[in-house]
Amino acid sequence: MTVNAIPAPSIELFGHSKYWAECFGEAPFLPMSRVEMEALGWDSCDIIIVTGDAYVDHPSFGMAIVGRLLEAQGFRVGIIAQPDWHSAEPFKVLGKPNLFFGVAAGNMDSMINRYTADRKPRSDDAYTPGGLGGKRPDRCSLVYSQRCKESWPDVPVILGGIEASLRRIAHYDYWQDSVRRSILVDATADLLLYGNAERAVVEVAHRLARGEDIARITDVRGTAFIRKDTPADWWEIDSTRIDRPGKIDRVVNPYVNVREMDACEKQRRDDALYGVADPTQGEQALQFNPHPRRDRDRTVIRLPSFEKVRNDAVLYAHANRVLHLETNPGNARALVQKHGDVDLWLNAPPIPLSTEEMDYVFSMPFARVPHPSYADAKIPAYEMIRFSVNIMRGCFGGCTFCSITEHEGRIIQNRSEESILNEVQQIRDKVPGFTGVISDLGGPTANMYRIACKSKEIEAACRKPSCVYPGICPNLNTDHSSLTQLYRKARALPGVKKVLIASGLRYDLAVEDPEYVKELVTHHVGGYLKIAPEHTENGPLSKMMKPGIGSYDKFKRLFEKYSKEAGKEQYLIPYFIAAHPGTTDEDMVNLALWLKRNDFRADQVQAFYPSPMATATAMYHSGKNPLRKVGYKSDDVASVKDPAQRKLHKALLRYHDPNNWATIRDALRKMGRADLIGDGERHLIPATPPETGRDYHAPRRKNSAQAHQRRTGKSKLLTQHTGLPPRDDGSGKKSKPGKKPRR
Repeated sequence: MTVNAIPAPSIELFGHSKYWAECFGEAPFLPMSRVEMEALGWDSCDIIIVTGDAYVDHPSFGMAIVGRLLEAQGFRVGIIAQPDWHSAEPFKVLGKPNLFFGVAAGNMDSMINRYTADRKPRSDDAYTPGGLGGKRPDRCSLVYSQRCKESWPDVPVILGGIEASLRRIAHYDYWQDSVRRSILVDATADLLLYGNAERAVVEVAHRLARGEDIARITDVRGTAFIRKDTPADWWEIDSTRIDRPGKIDRVVNPYVNVREMDACEKQRRDDALYGVADPTQGEQALQFNPHPRRDRDRTVIRLPSFEKVRNDAVLYAHANRVLHLETNPGNARALVQKHGDVDLWLNAPPIPLSTEEMDYVFSMPFARVPHPSYADAKIPAYEMIRFSVNIMRGCFGGCTFCSITEHEGRIIQNRSEESILNEVQQIRDKVPGFTGVISDLGGPTANMYRIACKSKEIEAACRKPSCVYPGICPNLNTDHSSLTQLYRKARALPGVKKVLIASGLRYDLAVEDPEYVKELVTHHVGGYLKIAPEHTENGPLSKMMKPGIGSYDKFKRLFEKYSKEAGKEQYLIPYFIAAHPGTTDEDMVNLALWLKRNDFRADQVQAFYPSPMATATAMYHSGKNPLRKVGYKSDDVASVKDPAQRKLHKALLRYHDPNNWATIRDALRKMGRADLIGDGERHLIPATPPETGRDYHAPRRKNSAQAHQRRTGKSKLLTQHTGLPPRDDGSGKKSKPGKKPRR
């Protein structure tokens, strides 16, 4: 049997002939006004990017990367940042673009940026000068797109960014508690680019520049568009009903050595391929068809229509399951979903960027500071990342509540060591206020740099959503030596005093390489290291696709061992999620007891936030588990939707707060757990409120590291990156972003 690896792109990012306007050269900043355009000698823009974020010319901001990349292709690119959307006039400030408007909500979904997990409006916005809220509309991409069309009806509008990615198909909208149409349909845009879209946006720009009609650009990977019907030369697979996806070609068993594939006689059931079953169980006879396989590039899977998934939550879960099975660029097929009398068509995901292409993207002439028009106004998100370096993209963790995979993909895209070290030196030499401390070398996770499947053939054929759940795949290379070497070289650079790691650590992966853990703990922890067990109980953990708490305990032992050897007093800061699908009240009580036994007192907590298109969101909406075969009689997943129950789950995470005791006390009595109410060490909360004016501290172990944190006042939980939302404390304010923003 022959297995094809992920197909190579036809033209590399830097392989296109440049557009004629390259003669204007590089701009110090992409212009935001006609005055700036005239200073550059421009009479018009070829492309105008409209963004919901303030314009920061830094590679952690989407508009900067896309704008600089298009500039490098020879195009004149202007920026309209956070325009007043109440009329079309602000969208005309740079004149009519020659090729297209590119529209993005910014580095966050605009609804998550605007509202807390309890649907309360936030008072701030980390991506706005001064941190002011209210500078962008709800459903930002949709509104901007409509204003662009109103301004210049004949100019194509192309949607991109994380909001477009996560809403590219019919999706559950938490704020309306209903299923909405694809944002492409509602926005009346011409094309949608999903994922990290550098490859797609460059190809589309050049084709439009050659005079091609945007309606005819239907063959670019990573794009979505509207068409009337399926072309005659395509094979359509019917998956409009529950678990009837039609005839699907067998895929390679990801646990079989490639050299033994010809002799392979077994294949795992679909559930095992989806990564939820024991990989040693549930095998069945594998039969290969004697005729050639159908061409994947001419095969499309028809999902249940928008109207059906809107009215049938189980069908929605089924569609979500099929979509996530078709996310590997090595074997994914196109998807189609009817919306009314038209079809929404999703081409296969984009081919990941090579290391050379990643280096090309990050080598653009970024000013690395906000646009001068903001003067001295602080942009909180920029302040958090200005001394950090993004070394990779993607995540193969597959956490169901996270949207990284839906946007960036599960295949890690790495920069070269040389490119990363060059950026560190640029920060040292160019960024104002640098004191010698690099705040982060990371990405979606801290420690997936250069980690991948041992076989490109197996990687291209695998349909598992996670390489590390329910355990680490035997085909995954867990060697962290490239990252360890990078750390050593970065901190050895002249002028660099310290390199910290602030990205969330995948600790179950880290323990596979104790030398890496030692290097990290000895040199790169600034007193506290954040990690995310998310829960202690198997029920919610199995719905999150997270490892058991035993992995945390193993990492904790290594962390404490190497901290002691280094003579450093350092602490782990674990994060947990309340009210995740599959979580019961009893699970939260057990988590609270674990927190008390380990003497943790969380300053901030996160209630589950159903972001669009995430697998856990499908669980929340449908009450079914898309990780397994979906059916009307399949196992139900309990979701915490009642506001009072969500409040209880958050209260249990902050069991130590007297403001929560009345809520917890009532719940414990109703649950028959009054034995946890009292003043002893085994009790969770006291039987009576503390005296007026006096604080209460439940009995706990003496001289713990956490007690030191409370005494010194150094403990503050920062944001743990889950793809989208910041942590909430319930006040309606966001915690500071602790991660580089995502496009």
